[in-house]
Amino acid sequence: MTCSAARPPQKPSRVDPNTVYRAVKSLRKWWNSESMTQKARPMEHDGFMYLIVALTKVPQKDRTNPEMIPLPHPFIDLVEDSPEFCLIIDDRSKNHITKEAAMKKIEAEKLPISDVIKISKFKSDYRTVESKRKLCDSYDMYFAEKRVMPILPKLFGKQFVKKKKMLVPIDKNKNWKDQIETACGSTLFFMGTGTCSVVKVAKLSMGNKEIAENVVAAISGVVDVVPRKWKNVKSIHLKLLESLALPVYQSVPDLDLKVDASNEEN
Repeated sequence: MTCSAARPPQKPSRVDPNTVYRAVKSLRKWWNSESMTQKARPMEHDGFMYLIVALTKVPQKDRTNPEMIPLPHPFIDLVEDSPEFCLIIDDRSKNHITKEAAMKKIEAEKLPISDVIKISKFKSDYRTVESKRKLCDSYDMYFAEKRVMPILPKLFGKQFVKKKKMLVPIDKNKNWKDQIETACGSTLFFMGTGTCSVVKVAKLSMGNKEIAENVVAAISGVVDVVPRKWKNVKSIHLKLLESLALPVYQSVPDLDLKVDASNEEN
């Protein structure tokens, strides 16, 4: 499976936008409070908000490549943010694209890709934990030929997974600029072999309204690609890296009805 094209999100009918907004305000308040007391208790810097999506049933097939969920407020602005991206190419086959050809294409199309790494170089250049950590911190987003996606998490190491860096599959035979622009305006939803998935939905540098709009759009996009859609969604929570998870949706399958978190008393 390849990374699906971003699709316009549908309005989620089972999550109250007001509930989402209140959760966003609470988490931002907690973040600001923790930021003021970092000297007393160091907090890892991670300026993002996440959705925790729990399904009732495990997907039948493990989807290695992610679904792209479009967001109204992108993480990265190609003009204002001047991001740096890394491209990983597969040099194991006879028909592979060379690093020289890739760099030539990047220069000709003026793509924001700062470095091209051959997959064969990982074992020699990024063997240690420190070298993998340095690579993880070097770029805003990582693109890779889609056929190497299954092996990259292991090659990158635990640090890459922990920091939830965006690793986007790219089709070398299609327009690279279009694929990069689509990725910058989307978040990634990995539907694995478990029932729980984490989706990055917003930057904390955004305003509460922008974050809430991203959350609502992400929920809609995720439910749209989940097998059996809402029938397979057990719960949805919103959280920061080190915060508690706040519920925005919870199903009650035993009673065959849904409970909106906005109706629960604090």
